[in-house]
Amino acid sequence: MKKILVLCTGNSCRSQIAQGYLQHFAGDKAEVYSAGVETHGVNPRAIATMKEDAIDISHHTSNNIDEYFNIDFDFVITVCDNAKERCPYFPTKAEKFHQNFPDPAKATGTEDEIMKQFSEVRQMIKNYAQQFVAENL
Repeated sequence: MKKILVLCTGNSCRSQIAQGYLQHFAGDKAEVYSAGVETHGVNPRAIATMKEDAIDISHHTSNNIDEYFNIDFDFVITVCDNAKERCPYFPTKAEKFHQNFPDPAKATGTEDEIMKQFSEVRQMIKNYAQQFVAENL
């Protein structure tokens, strides 16, 4: 079974969404973890937007990358430029991937406008996760 780490700045939105979709598409082919170079808690809007697509991430936790140094990952995916730049040296044989997604937590406007941005980012991440699993697992 492959081990995948999704890394973002605060492990609150993009990496949580990616973890949900990667686990969904990979099924029993992979164990998927997510972490941040900081921890900001799981964003309630990320939970809500995933629930709209029938994926429950309400049980996810916001974790720091330091918690996973003892796991030998096969893949590390950074989902924001900041995490790619700030990621400490990670002693692993993992193949590294990078895809920068907009941060929906920075969305402004009415609640509907903010949730629309979350949905748009969710769809981008869903497409990426589906393609990643198809090409790498």
